[in-house]
Amino acid sequence: MRGPSETTASEPTTSVALFDASPFFEKALLFGIQHGILDQAKLDSIQTDAPKGMVQIARYFGSEFLRPELEKARDRIINLVSLNLEHDSGGDVSVAATILRENSFMSRSKAASDMLKTLIAMPQNSHFGMNEHGGFSEKHIPQLAKWSLSSLTAYQTELAKRQAVVQLIDAAQWLADSLGMDADDLEDAGPDAEAVIRTALLVQQASSKKMPDWLTFQLLILALRKKNVTKPIQMILPKGLPFEYKQIVEEVLQTVKMDLPKILDTALTPQKLFNQTPAFVGRYFWIEDSLAQVDHFDREASALWNKLTKGHSDDSSLLTLFLCIATGLTGKTLLTEKSASALIRKIRKSGLHANLVTPFILEQAPLQYQSDYLQLWERFIEDAQATLQSDRDYKLHDALALLRNDCNISD
Repeated sequence: MRGPSETTASEPTTSVALFDASPFFEKALLFGIQHGILDQAKLDSIQTDAPKGMVQIARYFGSEFLRPELEKARDRIINLVSLNLEHDSGGDVSVAATILRENSFMSRSKAASDMLKTLIAMPQNSHFGMNEHGGFSEKHIPQLAKWSLSSLTAYQTELAKRQAVVQLIDAAQWLADSLGMDADDLEDAGPDAEAVIRTALLVQQASSKKMPDWLTFQLLILALRKKNVTKPIQMILPKGLPFEYKQIVEEVLQTVKMDLPKILDTALTPQKLFNQTPAFVGRYFWIEDSLAQVDHFDREASALWNKLTKGHSDDSSLLTLFLCIATGLTGKTLLTEKSASALIRKIRKSGLHANLVTPFILEQAPLQYQSDYLQLWERFIEDAQATLQSDRDYKLHDALALLRNDCNISD
């Protein structure tokens, strides 16, 4: 660091502004001396504080007892003060000299350190759940060591990047909250902030009020396709969006507009587009609701079961259905006397395959009823199999009487 004896009043200030490659602190110090902004008392104060600050910095990042650490600390403290002065003054050495006069040398070093700590604690990734919380901590010291030697340009470039990430995250949180999903749920789900925003923009087009799960998201896409037939979809910013989020959401909105042709393409199923097209995987967000998936499966299974049973749930209808499956016939819940006789003859000719019923029940019946249905079938077939397959009952009297009693036989 230069002392006041190394400068002369005759040195032109223009050479400082245009050609001096020394640290910004030294430029501001020289300018302050030349123009009477910094007096001897201030220079003495700087000369006293600088060595103390160097020792503190050397201790913080390593050891104050090693010469290389002290030399590195000298570079760090000058760079930190330079960083803060250049930042706060906008690069104006006159303003920087005044800041030096009004504030202690150590305070400028600390102010720069605080700037860098704030930067380091800012999120770098727009994916929820991938950023640390709680601010700067000891584990960040190696990063601070690196940034303490950075230029203002590098700091400003990184700050702009991280501020954009913060805006994305904040905008996504605002939109998710408006759809009933809080920040903790987003952290648990871990989507990209842009994906949340894209989905929220589609949700508003469908006039929905909630962040969708996968099943609802599929229905939403199908609804948009249907809507687009009569009135082309026009993507707009959400109503009530805070002003500070409008620019960042507008940028994401433009990407949704680019996606619309494929989103509205009826030749592509939502499953194929959003889960099997590489460019779209992870590009939109939906809640992974396993309970909703199970509920949907149960509804689908119930619908299929109702179709197979024709809505009948009595034991006689179910046993009739199971017996048809065991003989390789089309499943029916009601047999005529004629078809019942044909069924018995088929059993005696081709055999009774009782083991086919178990997988049928396990694959087709609603989960909550499977155990009861299996017991029903096992009890029936244990008692009925001998009669149904008996060659002695050649007129089918006993077998038909059994079916009339336990199954569903019409006159």
